[in-house]
Amino acid sequence: MGIWLSRNIQDRWSPPVQVADGIQNKKVRYPCWNPVLFQMPQSELLLFYKMGPKPSQWWGMLKRSKDAGLTWSAAEKLPKGILGPVKNKPLLLADGTLLCPSSSEDSGDKLHFEMTKDGGRTWKKTKALNDGKSFSAIQPSVIFLKDGRMKLLCRSNTGFIMEAYSLDQGNTWTFLQKTNLKNPNSGSDAITLKNGLHVLVHNPLGNRPKETEGEREILAVSTSKDGTHWTKVGELENTPLKEFSNPAIIQTRDGHIHITYTWKREKIKHAVLKF
Repeated sequence: MGIWLSRNIQDRWSPPVQVADGIQNKKVRYPCWNPVLFQMPQSELLLFYKMGPKPSQWWGMLKRSKDAGLTWSAAEKLPKGILGPVKNKPLLLADGTLLCPSSSEDSGDKLHFEMTKDGGRTWKKTKALNDGKSFSAIQPSVIFLKDGRMKLLCRSNTGFIMEAYSLDQGNTWTFLQKTNLKNPNSGSDAITLKNGLHVLVHNPLGNRPKETEGEREILAVSTSKDGTHWTKVGELENTPLKEFSNPAIIQTRDGHIHITYTWKREKIKHAVLKF
């Protein structure tokens, strides 16, 4: 029902503490969804999350911490129509814009982007990249190509991850197209490393008749030098009829790659990789 936080201190995770809840009054408490943390440089740690009875009716929320997550501000409701980063991490662009990959599920599954230049105090957003009728597309992540373009990779109901490109820092995008990466309508996350290599964490199986038949039983790591041709370099999980899903990936200052994901819908697992 709430958002819980654990800190990694000397390679050990602290007991989780609740940092956000959906309490509206004595009788109403809504679930909180899809937390996303982002550390502003030499500034606040931002916690974005969604609140509401279900994804088609949720709204964006934000809390701030000035002490690396030890204490938090009061919850702020984001402006109407703004959800913040819906699953995957935002990206801080060179001009100070925080680019938030987002999507909505209230009238068909449609993706868009939201931007803020002042740490979430004022916002603007792009138009939806799809109509939510011919196909569903949500939860984008973004990589940076060597030619200066940005590329998104997103979840879809087409059986494949979809892609689009931007030449203007995420303000406009090309039409969404299928990649050759299979996807069972499950979340993925991608990153461009400091050395330019692209890394994708994803479920590499296509759609099956029912999710219980193991669509998300494999969680793989793939890499690409150009953002188009991907090679699977390993599997974090592979257990028939179990679920490993909702991955998130970052690179820390020491160059290590950190991945978290849902483990069998029971726990959160943390993996550390080095390329």
